[in-house]
Amino acid sequence: MKKVYLDNAATTAVRPEVISEMVKVLQEDYGNASSSHSFGRHTKSLLELSRKSIAKQLNASAQEIIFTSGGTEADNWIIHTAVKDLKVQRIITSKIEHHAVLHTVEAVEKEFGVRVDFVRTLPNGAIDIMHLADLLSENIPTLVTLMHVNNEIGTVLDLEKVGALCKQYHAYFHSDTIQSIGKTTFDLLQIPIDFIVASAHKFHGPKGIGFVFVRKGLMIHPMIFGGEQEKGLRAGTEAVHNIVGMARALELSHANLEVERQYIADLKAYAIAELQTHFPGVKINGDGGNVFYNIVNACFPFTEEKTAMILFHLDMKGIAVSRGSACQSGSIKPSHVLSEILSANDIQKPSLRISFSHTNTKEDVDYLVEVLKSV
Repeated sequence: MKKVYLDNAATTAVRPEVISEMVKVLQEDYGNASSSHSFGRHTKSLLELSRKSIAKQLNASAQEIIFTSGGTEADNWIIHTAVKDLKVQRIITSKIEHHAVLHTVEAVEKEFGVRVDFVRTLPNGAIDIMHLADLLSENIPTLVTLMHVNNEIGTVLDLEKVGALCKQYHAYFHSDTIQSIGKTTFDLLQIPIDFIVASAHKFHGPKGIGFVFVRKGLMIHPMIFGGEQEKGLRAGTEAVHNIVGMARALELSHANLEVERQYIADLKAYAIAELQTHFPGVKINGDGGNVFYNIVNACFPFTEEKTAMILFHLDMKGIAVSRGSACQSGSIKPSHVLSEILSANDIQKPSLRISFSHTNTKEDVDYLVEVLKSV
């Protein structure tokens, strides 16, 4: 059976060069990075060289990069830290954030009694910047947490503009940058932001490893207590093979960025044109705003019977797409993101998230259209 993977917003295939690098570490560089002998010192050097490489790609300093198991852990840590260590009394977020943020905000609201304000979402899925400015003008010690690229519809937040607003009103700014790290450039020396997070598996690296950027000078406490790993902020023996793999994946993503970005953007444009040609009435969710180049979220004019079977049918034909976040794929509830921006009528129709990488082809799109026509 033909296999077509179009769910790259959920996870990506690991690049062969990354696998080779990780296998070498597993076979040859197995010392504990905390050990003082030569095996440990060599492994420690690999770890720190990886940290420096990641920092260089983002124009940050190595001391600002802390390794984590991924984005969810990092989001949890930063939001808890803002309340406990930075003493924020309010969190401003949106109702279309990833649940790693929304559920954590809900938890700290219950535990610490912090105030939570939701900035309005515009019909195209963009954040209402004017409403954000109004909220910030109340001048309460605040953390703003807004994602850079929405994982379901691909709308892009202007980090510079929001960062400048936060700086103007002395608010801390955290952004879930899971969908954009490795797929666009960052200059963290210029962007006024305090925290960003990353997961390697979103940019063709291994699962189970990520990092958080913490702006130099911010005093935060450990997320895990124990040893002195990660400057004492995250205890536990480091998964050096994963860290080296992540650094290599980010290096390769940046080295190939311009060519791959243009290729993927052209493929996305082709997909939208094909969908609109073969399915009159299809709507692109988030269309009209600033949408990231690798995500298409399309609402199809299908009947209720077709809606119920569409993902099953695609899967049986070897096609991987999503109806929302991978973290919600087993849920029968409609997407919380689409519920914010779609009409009551359109939310009943099937919306598919199609997300591309450099490994996809026009033939993949053609096969998707062919199978959808047979639903």
